Amino acid sequence: MSTATLKKDYQERIVPALTKEFNYTTVMQVPRLEKIVINQGLGEATQDKKIIETAINELTAIAGQKAVATLSRKDIAGFKVRKKMPIGVRVTLRREKMYEFLERLVRVALPRIRDFKGIDSKLDGRGNYTLGINEQIIFPEINIDNISKLLGMNITFVTSANTDEEGYALLKHFGLPFKNAK
Repeated sequence: MSTATLKKDYQERIVPALTKEFNYTTVMQVPRLEKIVINQGLGEATQDKKIIETAINELTAIAGQKAVATLSRKDIAGFKVRKKMPIGVRVTLRREKMYEFLERLVRVALPRIRDFKGIDSKLDGRGNYTLGINEQIIFPEINIDNISKLLGMNITFVTSANTDEEGYALLKHFGLPFKNAK
């Protein structure tokens, strides 16, 4: 399945299903996936500068789009952090790249997690969902032999849904394997 098919699937199957489920009067009311943000917080980067470069390269490989370093906003002496110091990596995916990543995540990466029983169904109150992943090696783009450190990441699905219920229904239709069906 290519990116066009997931987008086509949204238009042909998901929109009518959600319209029926929530009694929308127009297709413009149907929630849609706006962007996927992948973020890695790297506190260890304060001691080792190479961690940021490695993380940028890995996240770029996973997302298929250049990742950027996130910088600290202020000095925190207890954590040895200075203002404008790189402390994380993130990438924002939209349109075709977003659908492509979602497809790989659902079909390839999530099933590779050891003892996988589904993901929690807790949304943020506005129809957005954040998925925490403990190891970057579940993605086939990462060569396990070149890994120096296991890094986790947060993947946030930003939707145009007004409620958690609508956002949950949208993500469920996209194939995210939630643990407990509502």
